[in-house]
Amino acid sequence: MSTKLRLACIDSAALPLFGASPDGITRDGYEPELAALVAAEMGREVEWVFTAWDNMIPLVRSGEADAVWCGQGMIPERIALVDFTQPYAIFNETVLVRSGDPASGPHNMAGYRVAAIANSANIKVAQSIEGAEIVEFGATADVFHDMIEALRSGEVDAFVDDDVVTIPLGDEPDFKVAFTAETRNPWGIGVKQGNSELLAELNGALDALRADGRLEAVWSKWMPKLPYPLGS
Repeated sequence: MSTKLRLACIDSAALPLFGASPDGITRDGYEPELAALVAAEMGREVEWVFTAWDNMIPLVRSGEADAVWCGQGMIPERIALVDFTQPYAIFNETVLVRSGDPASGPHNMAGYRVAAIANSANIKVAQSIEGAEIVEFGATADVFHDMIEALRSGEVDAFVDDDVVTIPLGDEPDFKVAFTAETRNPWGIGVKQGNSELLAELNGALDALRADGRLEAVWSKWMPKLPYPLGS
């Protein structure tokens, strides 16, 4: 077995979840630091395979990556394509608008152009906004940045993404949080269907990190304002 654990992800600036790679190899943030610990527990090391958002699962299914570790809420559409580990995170979803916008919930955003990543858990929250026009984003390597800039420029009026990356943007002068949907989406590592050996190894490593407190320590380091959701 290769000592490399090839993990598919986008190369995007979305801290504290993950930062853009400075060299195409190394990364920082909650997911990369936790991935390195999991790989070390398995006696392996991480190799990031950067690609567009909608190409991550296809790379796993084709064998060009061992797993996708990149903000994968375990929604039915993805569960049909890959086998997921136990959760390493649980997040809600937040709607971001421009500073000064009166939006405060799904009830007063009729007519808003609301962006979300196509085929994501986030788009379901966008679709819950009464009278909104849904603008789907996808097929780019840096879709999160694309949505930020679309909101900043006025191309869209709002966008939906996970609270871990959108709530920090609400502290910037250009943006504000409209509302957060308490979806409690579990996130997992997705492996090729039928690869039970790798799935068991990943779950075993996550078990070890949860048991000795290392998983919680990484969570608290990167997301001190979000309560740790994976306690007993």
